[in-house]
Amino acid sequence: MHLLLTSMLHPKMSKVLTGKVVYIGDAARTLLESPGRRKHADWEHEQVEQLGFEMVDLMVATTPLEQISDVLDHADSIYMASGETFDLLNALKTSGADQLIINKVREGMPYVSSSAGSVVASPSIDPIGVMDSASLAPDLHDYTALGFIDRFIIPHAQGTGSYGPEVISETVEKYGGDYPLLLLNDGQALEVDGDGQQVI
Repeated sequence: MHLLLTSMLHPKMSKVLTGKVVYIGDAARTLLESPGRRKHADWEHEQVEQLGFEMVDLMVATTPLEQISDVLDHADSIYMASGETFDLLNALKTSGADQLIINKVREGMPYVSSSAGSVVASPSIDPIGVMDSASLAPDLHDYTALGFIDRFIIPHAQGTGSYGPEVISETVEKYGGDYPLLLLNDGQALEVDGDGQQVI
């Protein structure tokens, strides 16, 4: 596996993404529906687009499984965007895209992500419960995620912007005793290349 799990973008993305990139934007659905909040989602999309790869946009929540499978079969790498983690995991599970993505990545397809997209690479999204709202996916009761790594990513750990230091502190206090948390500041990423892992 080759993963680059970022807090919010990273210069090495251009070295891990390759060929035709599937941009999975489900985490940003609620942002895109709000004129006041879609600026971030549009900005992130533009940043990835500017890397110069051929890009295919995919919303798994509104795409038939057969079509999701076809898109992934004709792609070379995956970018999983930031946004609302519970909504993202719900979309992945209800569409069946989660298992397709797990299979592709374990077969060697590079996976790059930011924030929520990185959190779902963990064994479970449970520790993100302070930062993101489970109410966006009221029917989601199984928080088991993609499980590419054995640690639980907490993005934006520098405690600025929407997630102040009190949110990060509460997350660590509530979940740190039960889960091996990996706190990533914006500008940091966990790179997984084969059996090796390092924060860069």
